[in-house]
This record gives sequence, structure tokens and C-alpha cells, in this order.
Amino acid sequence: MMRLELIKRPQHSVLFSAISPLIALVLTMIAGAIMFSVLGKNPLDALYYYFIDPLRETWSLHELAIKAAPLILIAVGLSVCFLSNNWNIGAEGQFIAGAIAGSILPVVFPDFQNWLVLPLMLIMGMAGGAAYAAVPAFLKARFNTNEILTSLMLVYVAELFLDWIVRGPWRDPGGMNFPETRDFHSFAILPELMPAAGRANWGIVFAIIAALVLWFVLGKTRKGFEIRVLGQSPRAGRFAGFSASRMVMVAFLISGALAGLAGISEVAGAIGQLQPSISPGYGFTAIIVAFLGRLNPLGIVAAGFVLALSYLGGEAAQISLGLSDKAARAFQGMLLFFVLGCDTLIHYRIRLVGRAPQVREAAEHV
Repeated sequence: MMRLELIKRPQHSVLFSAISPLIALVLTMIAGAIMFSVLGKNPLDALYYYFIDPLRETWSLHELAIKAAPLILIAVGLSVCFLSNNWNIGAEGQFIAGAIAGSILPVVFPDFQNWLVLPLMLIMGMAGGAAYAAVPAFLKARFNTNEILTSLMLVYVAELFLDWIVRGPWRDPGGMNFPETRDFHSFAILPELMPAAGRANWGIVFAIIAALVLWFVLGKTRKGFEIRVLGQSPRAGRFAGFSASRMVMVAFLISGALAGLAGISEVAGAIGQLQPSISPGYGFTAIIVAFLGRLNPLGIVAAGFVLALSYLGGEAAQISLGLSDKAARAFQGMLLFFVLGCDTLIHYRIRLVGRAPQVREAAEHV
């Protein structure tokens, strides 16, 4: 019987490691063109609307920044988890938890209006996201629970809680029974960077600052060295005196805090209120962004804009070509598939393995 086996390469190509994301992007475009053709659409038109059309207008560039900000913030936090070998798959739930926690002041205390409101909202949003991320972190550190399952299941808890709270206790009494909170007052709105040109707000500034800070921490500090050592070789980390359980908590808290900051920045900026759905899947798409950026905060900034472009392009393709939103999601899924596939083939080679006829006959007699 023949089977495929992955054999670890003794050393991998530095060149292909560097250009792997670009190869993955090209393969995604080729596979996407095939998919669009099967759907009866002109592949060149589809790729134009995905990657060119959103860059033609100033207001569209502002929308690109709005889409990129939460992706970059979440992905930068996820990179800390992934580098330390902690698989936080629940950033979507932490995004929602941060949005809910940060919205307490403008929703529950609407009469409290001064310049302190927005800073407090941002702090509460980060605290809410970190607290929500602490649940799977504690379960892994204390009971060795699989963090992939716990963090993922908590996403559905957050989504259902958000849906309940905007339809129930936080529903706008003057909102004609629509499932949404009251509009945030002016002190609770994230300021726009250039109001005359578009809607881009300070969320993108937070994202760039977070990427620069974590780039410095991961590359220039002892804590960054500790994160990398524990991620690559937990045994070596233990010999060096690093605590794996403490690193679980640190990585999840950083990741959750940045996801929470992304959540409150989104509702205080682009949306302006809480609604049953506040994210098109930023928490899951950020996983693609993190790996497309090679888990490097500066690379993640570039990858965040690429994936944000796919969001805007998907919307443009839906309007102009009649594509479904499922096709847009499939296109993003292809990108993750090729990113992971290229990385795997850089570090491993495929070998076709089959048992010799004599060995197979002997096995059958036994």
C-alpha cells in the first residue's frame, strides 16, 4: 500500500522562506481565477475588482484603513501566542468581549459625557478582551486543557451574549424595537484622522503603534527571546528557567487585550453602536494575516492591508459581478491554504512510501 509521508528537511531555503507569502498570493490568484471561471465570471474582471478597483479613490483608501486596523491589531496579538506555541483561535470572541466591555459607559451611563469617556472605553475594551482570553489560558496552564477547543467554543458564547444583550437589556428604548443599542454620544466616538477625505479613524494608528511596540519587544528584549525559546523548544526554555505556564497567561492576555482594543475601536469608530453582528470575521481572518506576515509584526502590517483589500474587493465584486459573499470567503480561505502549504513544503519534503512485496506478503500471512 502506497502512502505519502512528510520528511523534515535538514535545512530549509532562506530565499523561499522570504518569498513564501508572495508565492502563496500568486497561487491564490491563479486558483481564484479558476474558481471565478467555474462560477461563470470573467476571472480578469474579478481580480481587477478584488485588487485594483478599491485603490482608485481616496475614500476607498480610508475604507481600506478601517478594514485593516482590526486585522492588524488582532493578528499582532495572535503572533505572540503562535510564536510561544499557544494556539489562540478565539480572537473573534475576545474582539466581541472587548467591544461589549468598552461600550458599558456610553450605553449604561449615557449621561456621563466628558473627555475621559473615550480613554476609559479603550482601557475597558482591552481589559474585557484580556479577561475573556484569560479563560482558555487558565484552563491550559492549570489543567492542560486544549486551548484550541476552549478558545474557539468561547467565540460562540460571546456571539450569543452580544445578540442577547442588544435585543434585551441594552436595546435602545427609542430605537423602534430594532436590535441595537443607543448611538454613542460624541465623547464616545473615535475621532477621524482626515474627516474631509474619508472615515479612517485612530484605529489604524493604534494598530501601527501596537505592531511597532511588539516588533521591538519580540526582537530586542529578553521577554521576546523567552517567547521564541518556549515556542521553538519548551524543554530548552525549562532548562533556561522560563515558565511555560506563565508564558501561556502572558501570551493570551496580550492577544486578548489587542483583540479587545480592536473590538472597541470598531464599535466606537466605524459603527458607532453595538449591533447583533459587529464583525465580518476579523478574528478568524487575522489568523491568515498573522501567518501571511510570517508572525513578524511589521510583516503583519503589510499582510493586514492585503487581507483588508480582499474584504473591499469582495464587496466590489459582489456589487459589480454578482458574486456571493461565500465566494469572497472561499477566496480568503484559499490564501490561508496556500500560505500554510508553502510553509509546510519549505520545512518538509513529500516522500512516496510503499512496503516491499515480500514485507507485504509476510504481513498478510501473519
